[in-house]
Amino acid sequence: MGIEKYKGRVALVTGASAGIGAAIVQVLLKHGLTVVGMARRAEKVKELALKDAPGKLHAIAGDVSDEASILAAFKWVKDNLGGVDILVNNAGVFPFTSLTEGKTETWKRILDLNVLGLSICTREAVQDMLRRGVDDGFIIHINSTAGHTPPNIDGMAMYFASKHTVKVLLEGLRKDLVAKGSKIRVGEISPGPVRSQGLPNMAAAPPELREFFAKLNNTPFLETEDIAEAVVYMLSQHPRVQVHDIIVMPTGQPF
Repeated sequence: MGIEKYKGRVALVTGASAGIGAAIVQVLLKHGLTVVGMARRAEKVKELALKDAPGKLHAIAGDVSDEASILAAFKWVKDNLGGVDILVNNAGVFPFTSLTEGKTETWKRILDLNVLGLSICTREAVQDMLRRGVDDGFIIHINSTAGHTPPNIDGMAMYFASKHTVKVLLEGLRKDLVAKGSKIRVGEISPGPVRSQGLPNMAAAPPELREFFAKLNNTPFLETEDIAEAVVYMLSQHPRVQVHDIIVMPTGQPF
C-alpha cells in the first residue's frame, strides 16, 4: 500500500506556480492524483501540465494572504471536484525585516501568509473532509529548518518565528483531530536551503546579512524535486503510520 491509494483523489497545493510547489504538483500528477494548483499566477500553474502523466491538473488563481480568495478556491474545488482530500500548504514568504526598525506591513505579510493563510486553508480542508466523511485525508505543511532553530542572523527573526508557529500549529492540529476521533493525518516537511527559493531583498539588508547570503553561493543546495519526493514518501505510508516531520538538509550544509 503506497501513494497509489490516492490515485484519482484531489490534492490542493498552494504556492504552486514555481519552485517547491511546482515540483510537488508535477510529482503528484505523475502518481495519478487530481491536482489543484493554487497561485496568484494561475497561468504559470497551467504550464506545469504533463502530457503523459495519468493525473489531471486544474489551475486556479488565489492569494493565500486573502481569506476571501481562499474561500473562493475551496468553493471552486467543492463545486467542481467534490472536495479536497490532500492539502499541501506550500505558499510562504521570507523577506528580511528588522524587529526594531521593520515595517508593520512587512511583518503582517509574513504572518498573514505563513501563519494565518496556512491556518485558514487547513481549517477549510479539514472541515470539508469531515463533512464528507473522509477519514484518510492528509494535511502537509511545507515548513523549514528555520522552524526548528533560533534565528541565525539579524533580520530573519520574524520569518523564523512564523516557521516555529507552523510547527506548533501542526502538533495542535494533530491533537485536535485525535480528539475528534478522525484518522486524517498531518505532517510537515522542513527543508534546508533549496535551489529555487528566492532570497530576501538584499537592497535593504545590512552588510552582515548580505555577507551571509553571499556565502550561500558556495553552499550545497537541495533541489525542489527532493522536497516533492518527501511529500510522496509521507503520503505513501501505511494508514497506521503518521510521519509527523521530515527534516531535509543538503549533504554538507555548514550551518
